Amino acid sequence: MLSISKDKIDSLFELIGSKQPLYLPVDNNSGNADFQKWEKGTKLSSALKTVRSAKDFFFPKTEHMVSYQLIGKEVTVTDPRKDLEDFVIFGVRACDAKGFDCIDGVYLKMDPVDSYYKNRRDHGTVITLACNEPVKTCFCSTYGIDATLDKAAGDVSCWEADGNYYFQANTEKGKAFLENAKSVLSDAADSAVEACKKDISAKIEKLPFAHLDLSKFQGKDMLKIFNSKIWDKVSEACVGCGTCTYVCPTCMCFDVRDFNTGNGIKQVRCWDSCMYNDFTQMAAENPRHTQKERSRQRFMHKLMYYPMAHDGMYSCVGCGRCLESCPVNMNIVKVIKAVQESDDI
Repeated sequence: MLSISKDKIDSLFELIGSKQPLYLPVDNNSGNADFQKWEKGTKLSSALKTVRSAKDFFFPKTEHMVSYQLIGKEVTVTDPRKDLEDFVIFGVRACDAKGFDCIDGVYLKMDPVDSYYKNRRDHGTVITLACNEPVKTCFCSTYGIDATLDKAAGDVSCWEADGNYYFQANTEKGKAFLENAKSVLSDAADSAVEACKKDISAKIEKLPFAHLDLSKFQGKDMLKIFNSKIWDKVSEACVGCGTCTYVCPTCMCFDVRDFNTGNGIKQVRCWDSCMYNDFTQMAAENPRHTQKERSRQRFMHKLMYYPMAHDGMYSCVGCGRCLESCPVNMNIVKVIKAVQESDDI
């Protein structure tokens, strides 16, 4: 295990940032944190979570996919992609790292592979950071996600303990990162890290949603849950704003639009939300007419459809962002509790 003093962490950032793009959580003007590219003077935020997850680095909000131009009878197609630089993301939490696994399950492990997404994943090195101060909206432990990082997450696992940052490589990319940083890192024992893990575990056990009951979400009750009366109640306040989908580390739905630039057509992929009334709209109409149906689709996918298709992996990582951002306080925790307490399931 390698370490660096907390008061010297800027020297690590400077070393890495001088060799390749480095991104880390930085406080913004609204009092929250966002991932920003490191520049001299950039300070690491102490916030537990960024407003949006690190998903943006691999699956951006908007992405230019292709351009094409018709001149006479000739069609010219242009691929706008360029060779990417290797880059590093520091300070990714375990929940967000698990979110990458969910997206990988669709974009990398199913045919056809999404080459745009794969290109970014191949070039990115992810450094996860243990959650020393989990908050009451966190419930990653419900899904077996380890905020202590006792289970390896990302390319490098990092802990802040005893006035130092400690690093452990988990992949070949992680080993390369530590090799590049070895001039500012020192060998260290893992005793402080083990104490840190125990402290985090004790805090997680006290969280209000640490052990939500998912026993009914095992596939056998899918139709009972789908047809349950609970959806009328849990969806009645939803305004269809889509905020929950845009802050979610695992939402991966998109739309593709063509724009006439005056000099050809530019095709763009952009995030979309199942909470919108025009989502998956076809020539005739949207297949889900009501907000109840759209809300049900979102939560059934997170808790039933995705795990049934991906060896039990839930498409929710318990980061709590939807609990914090929903303007009407509708969230997945309420759905889980409603299903468990329902007498018709």
